[in-house]
Amino acid sequence: MYDKILVINLMHIGDLLLTTPVFRTLRTNFPDSHIALLADKKLADLVKLNENLDECLFIDKKGDDNNIPNFVHFIKKVRDRHFDLVINLHRNERASTLAAFSGGKKIVGYAKPGFSLFFNKVLPNLNQTEHQVDSHFDVLREALGIDKIDDRGLEMWIDDEAKFTAEKIFAANYPAGTKVVAFNIGASWMTKRWIDSYFAECADILIKRGIGVAFLGGEMDKGIVAACVEQMRHKDNPLLKVFTGDFSLAELAGFLDNCAVMLTTDSGPMHVGVARNIPVVCMFGASPVLGFSPYDSKDIAIQSPVSCHPCGKHICPNSGEENFACMKKIPVDVVMKCVDELLETYGQPAKNLPRPTNYKCRVVEL
Repeated sequence: MYDKILVINLMHIGDLLLTTPVFRTLRTNFPDSHIALLADKKLADLVKLNENLDECLFIDKKGDDNNIPNFVHFIKKVRDRHFDLVINLHRNERASTLAAFSGGKKIVGYAKPGFSLFFNKVLPNLNQTEHQVDSHFDVLREALGIDKIDDRGLEMWIDDEAKFTAEKIFAANYPAGTKVVAFNIGASWMTKRWIDSYFAECADILIKRGIGVAFLGGEMDKGIVAACVEQMRHKDNPLLKVFTGDFSLAELAGFLDNCAVMLTTDSGPMHVGVARNIPVVCMFGASPVLGFSPYDSKDIAIQSPVSCHPCGKHICPNSGEENFACMKKIPVDVVMKCVDELLETYGQPAKNLPRPTNYKCRVVEL
């Protein structure tokens, strides 16, 4: 039995949300343990209210803790907590260092070579035959002997203030009863982004039908969203709203609660949508569908029809007609067919839908 457990994941929005089924499984198997999470400070909204955690420790990766003296001091603070079990779910140097020198009595999970010498059990992160969530569950099974997996999908809780703010913004921008499709067109890699003119065409089709469109995304997405909207025929229609850069992560979650469908790239906001139970249509280019598809059976992932998918590259190495072909060859009519199906099947705010009990999304292979 472990009195104090620490889970480490210092990755990005989607990666952190993909660890949330681990928290619930740990809580189910160790109900009396103190379970803590170590994550990036800027992502606090995703996990700070997670009901399966007793505590969150946050490291300021890009700020105060981004130098050797402060990083060493942070490690000392972790060591002073005397954790019995440390589970590292982020295979990079910083996370591996934190785990290796955490002082944990037992250290398991993913590790960079060299740091693995300090681990009791090291496992590979993500093979080609399973989802990232299943890879995390493999750590629990093989390193800890856990056979009772309590999987209820991705989970994210938000406070009443974020819900109220989001609902107020939604009501101020769309007439009561309007179905709204949330668009997230940005992504951390260029090769994860669908063509902006294709997004513009989808938005025009929806607005012409009387369906609202909300462009979301972070501050870094403002330029690409503006370029996309500029290509629209109905860019001046009151059913089109741009909220790019306006929301905190908690407010984003609350806003998605009021939308009917999310049309998105493989990105962090996509996984926020999954955690908040909105039906998702997602286009996959460079990244593997099997590993990072929306973790919900009502969602649809559209797989690129090119032989080089998934390449895992941030910049397309091909030239001419084959440059960015992975996204160019996912056509608007296929995407809209999927969006229409989800609007017809669910057709109401995500907050009114029952939570899923199956987490394997449907994959459309072109």
